[in-house]
Amino acid sequence: SKTISKCYVQVTGMTCASCVANIERNLRREDGIHSILVALMAGKAEVRYNPAVIHPAAIAELIRELGFGATVMENCGEGEGILELVVRGMTCASCVHKIESTLMKTNGVLYCSVALATNKAHIKYDPEAIGPRDVIQVIKDLGFTTSLVKKDRSASHLDHKQEIRQWKRSFVVSLVFCIPVMGLMIYMMVMDSQLSDAHAHHNMSSEEMEALHSSMFLEYQLLPGLSVMNFLSFLLCVPVQVFGGWHFYIQASRALRHNTANMDVLVVLATSIAFLYSFIILLVAMAERAKVNPVTFFDTPPMLFVFISLGRWLEHVAKGKTSEALARLISLQATEATIVTLGRDNVLLSEEQVDVELVQRGDIVKVVPGGKFPVDGRVIEGHSMVDESLITGEAMPVTKRPGNTVIAGSINQNGSLLISATHVGADTTLSQIVKLVEEAQTSKAPIQQFADKLSGYFVPFIVAVSVVTLFAWIIIGFVDFEIVEKYFLGYNKSISAAEVIIRFAFQASITVLCIACPCSLGLA
Repeated sequence: SKTISKCYVQVTGMTCASCVANIERNLRREDGIHSILVALMAGKAEVRYNPAVIHPAAIAELIRELGFGATVMENCGEGEGILELVVRGMTCASCVHKIESTLMKTNGVLYCSVALATNKAHIKYDPEAIGPRDVIQVIKDLGFTTSLVKKDRSASHLDHKQEIRQWKRSFVVSLVFCIPVMGLMIYMMVMDSQLSDAHAHHNMSSEEMEALHSSMFLEYQLLPGLSVMNFLSFLLCVPVQVFGGWHFYIQASRALRHNTANMDVLVVLATSIAFLYSFIILLVAMAERAKVNPVTFFDTPPMLFVFISLGRWLEHVAKGKTSEALARLISLQATEATIVTLGRDNVLLSEEQVDVELVQRGDIVKVVPGGKFPVDGRVIEGHSMVDESLITGEAMPVTKRPGNTVIAGSINQNGSLLISATHVGADTTLSQIVKLVEEAQTSKAPIQQFADKLSGYFVPFIVAVSVVTLFAWIIIGFVDFEIVEKYFLGYNKSISAAEVIIRFAFQASITVLCIACPCSLGLA
């Protein structure tokens, strides 16, 4: 009896099924190689060989000679299979022990644990020696009923519809209120520039200037200290702060609870401070019955929220597109398979319908016309045309005759085929594609990780800078009041110098926060 060993070789550079066929065909001819199985998506070949004649390094060299990259994989977990079962009829710990000990004695079972409380069994096995149906049979023979843990095939975790809706709503709300605020702002700017022109040409005294300024409708005071402009801005800002910013607040509070600062924290910080500061300044001005309207920042939050919620909305739409494709892929998987038992000369003895997860390697599966292939395999008997367009993009059906490989998820068209399963469960081409796409979705691009890392430092840094600005201006103000007087517009003599300085310092530090907030880093 010749001893047969098994090794796995990582193969790179395979582009399609013909590469696979090429490798398999050429290696089968070599001395000492018993069988070879190549999985295209996983990029690995499983080779069974006679160690007396050939060794793994030589096998890899043979594959390299065909023009592919090949490296021998060390201890590749023997490709162990994992099985999750629901076991009914267990009453006490001795039942659990009975099942566990019997399974562990069974050849090919590597690990087994049964939980009485949840009625679940978790089993690892070697797919070479034993398959899921054998395991289930062992448990049934002990007198328990058992079934597979039903997997969620709906791919509901890939659904971005709700997020898309919520960010779209955020964006629309912010936009509706942002446009009037921007309109008011632009109007004010235009009027201001006209005023300063008039001032330059006519050498008006500043009293006349004030008179002209206050005659503008928007600067008209409804109550002392409360101009129409500020009142309208305030009214437009509140709904944005509440409805537009709702999700930002939720996410920022979560981030802070975990002691991290992300972009959401910065957005919330800047908008809240701008809003609260403006609100308080207005109250102070009303309490003082100020003649000159205070400078407020009510225009900041709506505009910030518009840009950022637009960015988030687009991001989720893009994610939704890939997820949709993925959900479609998952739905292509067949749910059941017809397993047949063959006698001599390929005579059909019996057939049974089983769950696709229960198909084992080496099973003979019958696929009727119009049926989906449940697993990857090799045709044993029958001729047919197969539509493989979902995997290969090939619009024309492909002819299949004995010896050809078939791909799970593709559709059999006109003839009945018997296939021998080569890749089952998570090893099928379709499962591998789904896994790759899922990984691509969950993993971040390196630049994205870098941006997240930066924003972790960026937020505290900006906060620190604005605090420094605040204190710097307070100190400058108390040391040399003229500077503040020069830059602080609308300064009127009726309030104390200390108050002017503090107001100016606050204004400067909030400006820093507001400017840094919608930084391109966060938006990108």
